[in-house]
Amino acid sequence: MLRLTTGRFVSSTTTTTSNLIFKNFLRLQSTAAGSIPKTQKAVVFYENGGPLHYKDIPVPKPKANEILINVKYSGVCHTDLHAWKGDWPLPTKLPLVGGHEGSGVVMQVGENVKGWKVGDLAGIKWLNGSCMACELCETGNESNCEHADLSGYTHDGSFQQYATADAVQAARIPEGTNLAEVAPILCAGITVYKALKEADLKAGQWVCISGAAGGLGSLAVQYAKAMGYRVIGIDGGKAKEELFKSMGGEVFIDFTKSKDMVKDIQEATKGGPQGVINVSVSEAAISLSTQYVRPTGTVVLVGLPAHAYVKSEVFSHVVKSINIKGSYVGNRADTREALDFFARGLIKSPIKIVGLSELPKVYDLMEKGQILGRYVVDTSK
Repeated sequence: MLRLTTGRFVSSTTTTTSNLIFKNFLRLQSTAAGSIPKTQKAVVFYENGGPLHYKDIPVPKPKANEILINVKYSGVCHTDLHAWKGDWPLPTKLPLVGGHEGSGVVMQVGENVKGWKVGDLAGIKWLNGSCMACELCETGNESNCEHADLSGYTHDGSFQQYATADAVQAARIPEGTNLAEVAPILCAGITVYKALKEADLKAGQWVCISGAAGGLGSLAVQYAKAMGYRVIGIDGGKAKEELFKSMGGEVFIDFTKSKDMVKDIQEATKGGPQGVINVSVSEAAISLSTQYVRPTGTVVLVGLPAHAYVKSEVFSHVVKSINIKGSYVGNRADTREALDFFARGLIKSPIKIVGLSELPKVYDLMEKGQILGRYVVDTSK
């Protein structure tokens, strides 16, 4: 069959063939920029709680809906520790490459991917895909999807030099961003920002950050300040108090010194904070927050201590009309907003950079409660 195009006859078969050749050319152009090796360095474990192996593994190939990211840096989160130990009710894939706060450069795009190109800066989040068809996905709650794919848990994550990410869920990092500093925003930042939104506070009201000087807490303090809230923080030790104050916190309660936490917090806030963000991994700290929160206030649960329960005395819970709610990472809009706060210079990442090969040492510090701010691993070391 022939058709007329710009004054001349062209075969449809020829046109179709030309289009296919052109598309394949573009695909090759988009996938071949930069040299993609066959193997890479990664930290892998083969059984929960087993040895962490720093070794060479194959570079993954992106599926049609994925992008391949050359991971430059990855934040280290308590979730990564739980994934390694396998102490959550949700089983991990095995073997597993952990990590879900990866920042880097797009090296390859799947054939069905739109809106991404080689050279873009991209982030690997906890959520690495969902069905996008269920009621939860339709309402922006993809993280709660029954079929959610999770980086560093059910999908090999960012503790490797090259990782795949669902093109829809991958975070778009603005050009010129410091990739080491932005890494913790991709989970910790998004998570605490969403939790603060869930608390539904007004400017000038008090919010308490329980676990205020850790990786999540140090970011929560800054987001809370940027959103116009007054911040009281709970943590232990002089170094953590200094970090809290440097992040803009107003009142610090040292749990190692306080003899009556509830009284001290309520006195400092003249009746208790209107909101509490629990990023601590202490079961006792979580239950205590239901006692010092202001009447009609909201307790938001974020930290996930293994096998823990939140306990609230029913009479007081009802009479004070308090709310207890969970907040689980964030959706694409939360991601965009959290990154915007960072890009405008309102959020600083208090990070310490170590080599990927040192990940076991970071886990050891986590277990001992000796983390200030956030550790970030450099995948080149």
